[in-house]
Amino acid sequence: METITLIPANSLLTATPEEGRQLAIKMARLIIKATQPDAQIREKLRDVYANDAMMLIAIGQTVATEFATIAAANDYWHVTR
Repeated sequence: METITLIPANSLLTATPEEGRQLAIKMARLIIKATQPDAQIREKLRDVYANDAMMLIAIGQTVATEFATIAAANDYWHVTR
């Protein structure tokens, strides 16, 4: 069984909110891979969720949750002025 690193580079810290959003998407994809490790089954399921509005909304919610966690870890990218 393949070991999946769920937090790339073992850090939630990013330089910008854009990088944080990209990390959130990557982490959401890794959750799917960890939940369904069989690549052939994931490939077959893509057509199912690609055509189901509720599943697409659920994916968006997963990314939003990951992004909220990353934003908090980055102190919401506050800069000292």
